Amino acid sequence: MEQIEETLFARKRWMENKMSAYGFQKGKDGYTLEKPLMGGDFKAVLTVNAKGKITGKVIDPMTLDEYYQLRQEAANGAYVHTVRSAYAALLRDIADHCCRDVLFASPQANRLTRQILDQFQVRPDFPWEHSARYQSYGTFRHASNRKWFALIMNVKRTVLHKDGTPDLLDVMNLKIRPQEAEQLHRIPGIYPAYHMNHRLWISVVLDDSLADEAILALIKTSNLLTE
Repeated sequence: MEQIEETLFARKRWMENKMSAYGFQKGKDGYTLEKPLMGGDFKAVLTVNAKGKITGKVIDPMTLDEYYQLRQEAANGAYVHTVRSAYAALLRDIADHCCRDVLFASPQANRLTRQILDQFQVRPDFPWEHSARYQSYGTFRHASNRKWFALIMNVKRTVLHKDGTPDLLDVMNLKIRPQEAEQLHRIPGIYPAYHMNHRLWISVVLDDSLADEAILALIKTSNLLTE
């Protein structure tokens, strides 16, 4: 089952002053919060690490055992649904009070978005914003022909590594010259394009594996090739 924390906080950035006001306690490795759930029948224990990743558990305060049914797909009874709904409501309340919205999940994606605006005067649009699965996918288009020269997607790492890793990450699809495909595929952080022609497009991982300057050079090429 996909982690609800990762989904709800994918395009959020923490505001430390708001976190403290909400009740988060600052420690050596980040912030922690304990909150009663369902009138005290359970307790939510949440941790936000130094990189802003939130993880959580729902604990039975009597036994101190974790309520594992929360994340088991096979567990779908009415009571489990009630616990999940209460936990999701708490997470949404935390997001509303402690976070600000950003366009994309990764810092590099947001930096590159600003640089694309500076260099090409293009802002992203979100053509699938009403889709639960693809709402975070942003396209950068030419004003003249409406063709896009860059697409940022938030996908599971396994679609590139094929190793079953469920972590989510931002990638940018860019158009390339076909004769350069093989050479580009050898560069760490660049892959044959996810969901696109491998000869004509690449996927670049936006986790700082490649410097912004290197990716901007690829964006410029893609911009020229799609005019």
